[in-house]
Amino acid sequence: MGTVTRGTTNPNRLRRMDRWIAAVHGAELRRTAEPVAVDLGYGAAPWTAVELLRRLRAAAPRTRVVGVEIEPARVAAAQPYAREGLVFLHGGFEVPVPGRPSLIRAANVLRQYEEDEVAAVWDRLCARLAPADPASGSRGGLLVEGTCDEIGRRHVWVALGPEGPRTVTFATRLGSLDRPSDLAERLPKALIHRNVPGEPVHAFLRDFDRAWAAAAPYAAYGARQRWIRTVRRLTADWPVTDGPARWRQGEVTVAWGALAPRT
Repeated sequence: MGTVTRGTTNPNRLRRMDRWIAAVHGAELRRTAEPVAVDLGYGAAPWTAVELLRRLRAAAPRTRVVGVEIEPARVAAAQPYAREGLVFLHGGFEVPVPGRPSLIRAANVLRQYEEDEVAAVWDRLCARLAPADPASGSRGGLLVEGTCDEIGRRHVWVALGPEGPRTVTFATRLGSLDRPSDLAERLPKALIHRNVPGEPVHAFLRDFDRAWAAAAPYAAYGARQRWIRTVRRLTADWPVTDGPARWRQGEVTVAWGALAPRT
């Protein structure tokens, strides 16, 4: 179920997303007896699935990864890379794996879809996630859906649980950044057409640029220090959900409700 993507992929392209998942979702994976992570729409080559397995196992050694592709030829081409803990299957948004995955990563998949199709895809994928279990403290599985450039320097993604959208993360290689609004071209499909006056994401990026300009004196100490100071300014007006440990990575995560499109 779904449409064949262009399949563009490069080694290490999704490193920022992978490292964030391992950091914020690693504990959930560790408390799961047999965690399964799905790399949905991995593309013409299986690099992203291979890398996801390595990065997640560093945080949660029992994790298994399933690469899912809607193009049968890509599944066949990936088979030589299958190994213990990594398999490749033909499929799409139905996510053809047994049980409920602990993670579904869909990077650069919805870019080619229309904005009004996104909500239905999110609903379908969220329904496949492992459910929350308040008794154990589990928030359930995680869907991470976003877009990045071809070599992974700039990336924006939405994180969703079984209940729906939770957060939006902006991540970048700080040395490549002129101003934060450069990330606008990598907004996921749910937000990219909403970067116009009157929409929350537009206001956020405007404030982000203003805070970046105000933090210009800190550039003397490096782009990282300028970014950290910039995000601190943002916390006065926006619900930033992470802290300096993630900011130092060139990231900032904001509650979805603050950036969600106006209806």
